[in-house]
Amino acid sequence: MPPLRNGRWSGYRHLLIARLKEMQREPEIIFWVFGFPILLALGLGIAFRNKPADVSSIAIVAGPKAQEVMDLIQRSPQKSSIRAEVLDRAQALKGFRLGKYDLVVESEGQGSVRYIYDPARPESVLSRTEVDNALQSAAGRQNPLATSVEVSSEPGSRYIDFLIPGLIGMNVMNAAMWGIGFAIVDMRQRKLLKRFVATPMRRSDFLMSIASSRLLLMVMEVGLLLGFGTLVFHMRVLGPVLIILAIGAWGALSFAGLGLLTACRAQKIESVSGLINLVMMPMWIFSGVFFSYERFPAALHPFIKALPLTALNDALRATILEGTPLTAQSSRMLILLLWGGISFALALKWFRWT
Repeated sequence: MPPLRNGRWSGYRHLLIARLKEMQREPEIIFWVFGFPILLALGLGIAFRNKPADVSSIAIVAGPKAQEVMDLIQRSPQKSSIRAEVLDRAQALKGFRLGKYDLVVESEGQGSVRYIYDPARPESVLSRTEVDNALQSAAGRQNPLATSVEVSSEPGSRYIDFLIPGLIGMNVMNAAMWGIGFAIVDMRQRKLLKRFVATPMRRSDFLMSIASSRLLLMVMEVGLLLGFGTLVFHMRVLGPVLIILAIGAWGALSFAGLGLLTACRAQKIESVSGLINLVMMPMWIFSGVFFSYERFPAALHPFIKALPLTALNDALRATILEGTPLTAQSSRMLILLLWGGISFALALKWFRWT
């Protein structure tokens, strides 16, 4: 008896192969999936690389005591990190307003100085503290408590180590949602979906083939970003690569479900673009791609942790930076499963073929 050629998954397999072949005709995918995240990681990695402490730029208002303030700064232990100029008051305030100076120092006589700074500018706040310490030390203040300093910039504690997993999660989300949303709406506009629905294929097979077609690209982009971070920035990867890929695949399927849902009714590219941006914008802001979501008020943390990108980023960081096993991340995997499963079920129910 000859083997059966058309089993249960035959339609899904052929649809998946057809989708992968279609991707070969889209060369822009190479840049957006592989080139863009590498350039982003390189730019941010260089911008926040290990470097000497920034120099505080200050303006000293000209007056009878201005030279005494300058002399105190020159005698202080912090003189190498402070660049000071003596200017008239109008020039000093103008330079401060335009961001040329972080701080304005004005002598008020009788051993008193006034600091003009902007509490909304971190560099201005830091400059005020540093200059005050310099002047007080040079004037003879004694610190009652002995202190020591240890600088730590080892792999695992740097900004680039925090950034790479976030970029992986963001790119998995972008590739799944934009790739699937645009592909479906484009086929709907070209009346291809009408032809598909006229065939005896299962509708679930078609949607699953669209969703799972992103997995191959996901494996390649995760491996590329991990390799780039390891080779260029000496990032430590403590967890098994296979587990990292499994988390990425789980996240890709979750966002594929969201991508299908956003595109299930849209008729135009402009419509699906707006829907995708509406879904992704909160996650770009809150989910800890470029900075920790711990900076937001504690009341928002339950909402933030329920977002799929937050769960994916937390899972990737825990595995890559801490070596946390997959069994210890069941709650994050469950969040991704619920978002992807519910979205896929709703997309299958509401999908518009014409």
